[in-house]
Amino acid sequence: MAVSIEEIKRLKDLTGIGLTDAKAALTEADGDFDKALEALRKKGMTKAEKKGEREARQGTVDSYVHSERIGALVEVNCETDFVARTDGFKSFVRDIAMHVAASAPEFVSVDQVPEDERERVRAEFVEKAKNDGKPAEMIDNIVEGMLKKHFAEKCLLDQPYIKNPDQTVGDYLKENIAKFGENTVIRQFSRIELGEVN
Repeated sequence: MAVSIEEIKRLKDLTGIGLTDAKAALTEADGDFDKALEALRKKGMTKAEKKGEREARQGTVDSYVHSERIGALVEVNCETDFVARTDGFKSFVRDIAMHVAASAPEFVSVDQVPEDERERVRAEFVEKAKNDGKPAEMIDNIVEGMLKKHFAEKCLLDQPYIKNPDQTVGDYLKENIAKFGENTVIRQFSRIELGEVN
């Protein structure tokens, strides 16, 4: 099966590997992008993930204000001050601030969801599944699916990226890690909306 140059470039940008490796991975996966990405991860070929093990202590804090009604403040870290001062990095941080203002995430990633919040939501979903008459042996699987979807909507890295809903913010981050050549971490954010108290 022939693979398109757009898909090859997309895989290259997302993983930081060469065009030849990206084409080979897509060809092996019969053009299935997700399958190719998974295969590369298993081989440990995604440079973005290797960079993720390095420490990120530099970076920048930036803000975005929309119509003087919604504001977002974000901290994004990288490894060196050199990268933190580049236009590309600053633009990435601004994009993340804009996304936070628009999509109102509550957590950076699912790892940050407090256990008591997870359990509270789980109990609600179990109750709902029982009330809906779902078979008892299927409730755990149903609830897991509901939890995943619920927290994906609330976690920044799992949300569809506002400028390109075909990718998540997490994918956009990995794409930029490959571009910057450094580990990059969205450390924290804060969002304020006029008239709302957190």
